[in-house]
Amino acid sequence: MNDNFYPSVTWAVPVSDSNVAKLTKIHRDQSFTTWLVATNTATSEMVILQTIKWRMKLGIDVFPNKPLGHRAKLKEPSAQEQPQILSKNEPIPPSALVKPNANDAQVLMWRPKDGRPLVVIPPKYR
Repeated sequence: MNDNFYPSVTWAVPVSDSNVAKLTKIHRDQSFTTWLVATNTATSEMVILQTIKWRMKLGIDVFPNKPLGHRAKLKEPSAQEQPQILSKNEPIPPSALVKPNANDAQVLMWRPKDGRPLVVIPPKYR
């Protein structure tokens, strides 16, 4: 399996016709649980071999008017927490086995300093 986390962020206000860069900071705090399972192809029974948890935190200050190579500064944390292999496996919730998966459930929200939040890209499934 190869499951790469590949987020992207727009520089401009996503609810505007302008392409002027106004991004000033990025804050991301996500946690993940992954299960390594073996499946009996004859019976479809799944056996959990390992449960792995990890968290990704990210803070970036953005300076869109600075020259390329100087537009972003990493804030804390400078190093990520290491994934934790649990000593006792957790059960897989049924919702993790059907859509929407994490990627299809993501939403892009615009939260201006003044005004109400706005859904820019809704989830693929509701």
